[in-house]
Amino acid sequence: MSGIVGHMTYAILASEEAARRDLSVAALIRRHYASYLAGAYLGCDIQTLPASVCEDTGEEVGYGAGHLDRSPITGGATRRWTLQLSGRSYAPQTICDMFYGRSHLTFGWTEDDTRHARPWDALPGYFAAVLADVHDLFDSDARQLAYVVGWITHVIGDALIKGVRPDINLHLLDGRYTPRNRPIQDLISFHEVGREELGLDWSRLMDDLVNTPVEPIQLHYMRVSEPRGRLAELHDGAWEPDDKPLLRQTLMANRRYQRVRSGRLLRELALTETSSGRECGEEMSKTAGGLRYGEMLELAAAADFRGAVSSIADAIADMFEQVEEYR
Repeated sequence: MSGIVGHMTYAILASEEAARRDLSVAALIRRHYASYLAGAYLGCDIQTLPASVCEDTGEEVGYGAGHLDRSPITGGATRRWTLQLSGRSYAPQTICDMFYGRSHLTFGWTEDDTRHARPWDALPGYFAAVLADVHDLFDSDARQLAYVVGWITHVIGDALIKGVRPDINLHLLDGRYTPRNRPIQDLISFHEVGREELGLDWSRLMDDLVNTPVEPIQLHYMRVSEPRGRLAELHDGAWEPDDKPLLRQTLMANRRYQRVRSGRLLRELALTETSSGRECGEEMSKTAGGLRYGEMLELAAAADFRGAVSSIADAIADMFEQVEEYR
């Protein structure tokens, strides 16, 4: 999926399930909804950076490490985007290698750092330690608590939709999570689940999300700060405080670029009313192998995609309960 649409969907459905179960976290989420949704996306996907720069317009394009040879704006030449800090240049792939596993915990580490990946059974303790540290080290800041809870939804949702955990049985078009089926997942989540079922104002929610500040707790739970608190007691290794300036700059760049991406995504996901019904854009159809929107709806129904999304939300709410019990 586009990332932000999928993870916002999981987080929103998980918050509703938490409220249905009368979990204490539900009230926190309601009070700090934008921070919760920000944690659900930007709390994990540190690769939300431009890939390239359009030479003709100077606009940043692409996403993460996937450099574009031609500009999607003009078709002209591009150059590789880099983050500049203290006289050094950092490519998106370098940033991803340094930080992606640290935010996702169970996967995404480089080969040299796979020993730092956390097993699934260790996650409740890890999450509980981080939440305790918000209380002990960050003055019980409710906004940061909500951000951490949102981050939890991403860690669980990603592990499930990407098959790191085998608990979700989904085969949509050509697999669980593939380049061809990601437009289908995005479109169904955006329109059928988000707009039709939940009545979401995606534009407003995305705007609220990117306007949240960088939260200090993120550097702590990614262990890119001085080791301290319950988390340091639980995991005394793999702390990299020297990388804190780079991570902070990265998190600021994530928010800045997501503002640009949000407008583009909203345009890409738009449906057009035609004589034969609603239709998606040509680029989305092409990526999905030429499928039209009606065919995508049929495939999603046959694969019980909505059921799979509900299962992810249920698993996230289960984790909320486990963390509450652990604490």
